[in-house]
Order: sequence, then C-alpha cells, then structure tokens
Amino acid sequence: MVKIRLRREGKKKYPIYKIVAADARSPRDGGYLEALGQYNPHTDPITITLREDKVETWLKRGAQPTETVRSLLKRTGFWLRWTLRRQGKDQETIQKVMERWQMLQAEKAKREAERKQRRKAKKKSSAQQAEASA
Repeated sequence: MVKIRLRREGKKKYPIYKIVAADARSPRDGGYLEALGQYNPHTDPITITLREDKVETWLKRGAQPTETVRSLLKRTGFWLRWTLRRQGKDQETIQKVMERWQMLQAEKAKREAERKQRRKAKKKSSAQQAEASA
C-alpha cells in the first residue's frame, strides 16, 4: 500500500519536511517513490508547496494520505478541490466553491492577526501595570 506522508529533512532541531509517496512499510526517512512537495513549519505563515498534478496522480492510483498530510492538503485547498472532482462536480461549481473558500481563509487570517494584536496589547498593558505596582 502506498502512503502520502512526511519525510523529515533539514538540520537538527530545525526540521523541514518533504511530502512524499512511499510504501507504507518503509521507514519514515527511508526510500520513497516520488517527492510531491515540501512543508516548512518555521516560516510565518507556514510554507506548503505542492506539485498538485503529482499528488492527484498518486491519489487516483489509490495512495492514502496520512492524517497530517491530509490536514496540510486541506490548508492549501487541494483536498476540497479533490473531493469536489471525485463527486463529479463541473469546473464552474468547483471554481465558485474555491473562491468562497479563499474568501473564508482571508477572513480567518484577518481574525488571527487581530487576535495576535490584542494579545500583544494585553501583554504590554499587564507588564506596565506590574511595573507601576512594583
């Protein structure tokens, strides 16, 4: 059975992962059939690069993504597009759904940025209060 999973690379304590198609029996950092992309959790925001045509080819052949890879595919929107294609939706419907998904992702990023600013302001004010009371 072929799995689409992560393969650890990079420096010690600073991993960068390759998204690969590999035999389920091979070790995590062992041989793989084909490299499908890369995932870097250290950038802000995280970087996910995919060769979507290759990922789609392996999924059509029956490769099963691991839970982690599936969540990364969902983050990029590929999994939604793949699901809609499997359901037999036409290209126009897929395009509409993807546009809506991108709008929701932009709103989510905006809310996250606002939340970070509020946390930063709260932390700053609590530090000032502690300094004033000391």
